[in-house]
Amino acid sequence: MISLTPALQPLARKRERGERLSREDGLALFAAPLLQVGLLAHAEKTRRHSARVTYIINRHLNPTNICTLRCPLCAFSRDAGDAGAYCLSVDDLLRAAEEGEPPDEFHIVGGLHPDLPFDYALELLSRLRARFPAAALKAFTAVEIDHWAARGGLAIADCLERLQRAGLDGLTGGGAEIFTPAVRARICPKKISGERWLAIHGAAHGLGMRTTATMLYGHIETVEDRVDHLLALRAQQDRSGGFVAFIPLAYHPANTALGGDGPTARDDLRTLAVARLLLDNIPHIKAYWVMLGLKTAQVALTFGANDLDGTVMEERICHMAGGDSPQALSEAALRRMIEDAGGVPARRDSRHQPLA
Repeated sequence: MISLTPALQPLARKRERGERLSREDGLALFAAPLLQVGLLAHAEKTRRHSARVTYIINRHLNPTNICTLRCPLCAFSRDAGDAGAYCLSVDDLLRAAEEGEPPDEFHIVGGLHPDLPFDYALELLSRLRARFPAAALKAFTAVEIDHWAARGGLAIADCLERLQRAGLDGLTGGGAEIFTPAVRARICPKKISGERWLAIHGAAHGLGMRTTATMLYGHIETVEDRVDHLLALRAQQDRSGGFVAFIPLAYHPANTALGGDGPTARDDLRTLAVARLLLDNIPHIKAYWVMLGLKTAQVALTFGANDLDGTVMEERICHMAGGDSPQALSEAALRRMIEDAGGVPARRDSRHQPLA
C-alpha cells in the first residue's frame, strides 16, 4: 500500500467523508506524486462503482468536415473545395449506419457547414430514428447546436426542442476545449464561449436530455486552466444535473496549425485521476481509448476511470490529427481489455444504464 504524503492526507479524509475538494486541492493533486493521486482516484472509483467497468456498442457518424471555424487545434476541418473536404448526404449517412451490428448508440458530430440547412439535421435524426428505433441518437456538440439554431433562425431552446422531436436523445460533449478565454482565443478563436457552451448543455438538461462533458488538454493551457475548467463543469452540474460522464480528451497535434507535442501518458493518467476526485457530482469518468491509446486507457481503469466508451466503428477526427489507435474495437476486445485490467465488464446504454 502506498502511504500518502502529508499534503494529500487531508484530501483523502475529505473524500472519505464525502466532502467537496477545493480549487487549491485540485492544484495540489496536479503537483503530488502520480501514484498517490492514482491511489486516491481508484479508491473513489471503487467506492462508486466497485470493479464494474462499462462500455457501449456505438457507431460514429461524421456528416461533414467542411467548417467555418477552422480552429488552429483541429486537423479534421476543411474549407469547401480543399483536398479531402467532404459532405455526406442523409442517404450516405443512412447507408453507413446500416453497416455492421446495429448499435445501441449513434454518436454524430461534424463541422459547421455554411450551406447545410437546419432541415438537414432534422431529416438525419428523423430517418435514423425511424430505421433504428431502439438506438440512442447522441448528436451534435453545443457548438453545432449554436450553429443549427442560427441556421434555423431559432432560439437555443426552440432549436433543441425541434431536434428532440425529430429524435435527438442527448448532446455530445465536444467543443468545450478549455474554458479560459485567453486560451480559447488562441486555440479556437471563432468558437462559442465557454459560458455559452455550459448554457446550451444546461438548456438540454432542462429538456430532460443527458449529455457528456469534455476537456481538451495538453496544448497551451496551464494546470490552473484545467482545474478551473473542471470546477466550471462541476458548478453547471450543480445547476442542471444532466451530465452523465466526463471525458478528458488528449490533444493530438499532428496536422494542426497549433502544433506542439501533446500530453504524455503520465499527464493523461494524472488528468483522469484529478477529474475523478474533483467531479464529485458527475457519476462516470471515461477513458476514451481512441485518444489515449489502448494501453494507457487500460491503465486508466486503475486511475479513476470506470468506462471505456465503445466499439466506435470508424473514428475520423482523432486519426486525422495523428491518432494511432484502431478506428474500431469489437465487443470481445473491449471486454478483454477490462478483464485484463482486473475489472468486471458491463455493457451499457447511452445514459450509462446497464443492459442485460
